[in-house]
Amino acid sequence: MPSRSQHTLMSSKDRNTVLFICFSSAVAFFDFLIYLYLSDIIAASFFPTITDSAIIKAQGIGLFAIGYLARPLGGIIFGRFGDIKGRKPILFISILVTAATLLAMACLPTYAQWGLIAPALFIVLRLIQGMAFGLFVPLAWVFVAEQVPRQYLSVACSYVTASFFVGVLFSNAFFLWLNNSMTTDQLANYGWRIPFFIAAILSVLPLLAWRWIDESPFFTHMKNSKPQAYVFKPFTLLFKHCKHSIFIGMVLTLIISSITIVVVLLLPDLIELSFTLDNDLFEFSHSLGIVFMIFGCVFYGIISNHQNFGKILTIGSVLLIIQMSAFFYHLQAGGDYILIMYALLGFCAGIVGMVPAILVQLFPTNVRLTGMAFCYNITYGIVGVLVPFGLGYATLYVSFSPALYIVFIGFIGIIMGIYFYNLPEFKKIDQII
Repeated sequence: MPSRSQHTLMSSKDRNTVLFICFSSAVAFFDFLIYLYLSDIIAASFFPTITDSAIIKAQGIGLFAIGYLARPLGGIIFGRFGDIKGRKPILFISILVTAATLLAMACLPTYAQWGLIAPALFIVLRLIQGMAFGLFVPLAWVFVAEQVPRQYLSVACSYVTASFFVGVLFSNAFFLWLNNSMTTDQLANYGWRIPFFIAAILSVLPLLAWRWIDESPFFTHMKNSKPQAYVFKPFTLLFKHCKHSIFIGMVLTLIISSITIVVVLLLPDLIELSFTLDNDLFEFSHSLGIVFMIFGCVFYGIISNHQNFGKILTIGSVLLIIQMSAFFYHLQAGGDYILIMYALLGFCAGIVGMVPAILVQLFPTNVRLTGMAFCYNITYGIVGVLVPFGLGYATLYVSFSPALYIVFIGFIGIIMGIYFYNLPEFKKIDQII
């Protein structure tokens, strides 16, 4: 296809599409993480009054975990429609559904007002939002991968991945401001609704540029080149012809999800269980680590492509193992250089930025979104539910548990890197089965 030629330069429309998806991706992560920052307050607002703080915390974590459980269902069901009807309409639906659920959550009565109906409605809305988010993440990678010329595939996907962490960084800054601007009582009474309203507005903002966004040229080409009698059967074709790709995709998603959940989301809480550090300095260090993770994503996206992916993944995994181990040894020694160590850890964790470019090449065009949604959401759902509880429990007994887990993931990355290094060539991205 001309638009994907190795020698074609990225047009202004391509750049605008990448920018559109990156902004939407950053907002999507902010939308999804609201519960993580306000879990205690939301649990207290939507559940019966409980004095046990541990139970309140468990309720809040449960509301956050529900989103992970809903992601596979939404990703698989709507991913199938994305392979049949097109990437653009399903992208529109995911954005609209997300905004609508956020707005509805912001307006929901509390348990004190509606009783058990309130938590039931909140959980239903959370499930719907989780389904939409489960579709959006793989769709964002697929959308940019099918828009930009082949030589920009890796870097474009890395921009999208980096934008997810921009959303995390924005979330940190926003909730720091919110907590400093309001008292606990104000947050409990009405302040918790503010992030939902803002998230809903931010979610629909990209739609102002909707008319300048085109359907994927790969999907258009596939649709026009198939005979009219052709019947789309993404699930049948996926499990008949792509079993190997499904396995590889799930392993690669294990790497992405584990590094993201542990390094970006869980590490501050896990470290507090075993180490004592200055709270303000540590929060700044964590944010600095995310900044350098954004840089790392783009760096690995720039230096990797379909020809040297295995080599770069192997080297990057080795560096991550070394830095994660050094990070925890440094904490045990007192943590005097936590800023530098967190920044280096974030940069090394940026290897996640190069992985999506390989995921999109594992599956042919007519099953790509279904395949990616299946691999990504099934694996992410398992990791997102089990790892927080498992590592939280293990860290109480072994302070190095987070490091040991990431070292284990790093070895998986090395194995996958060696595998891809010895693989003669990836499937052509425009292949159809």
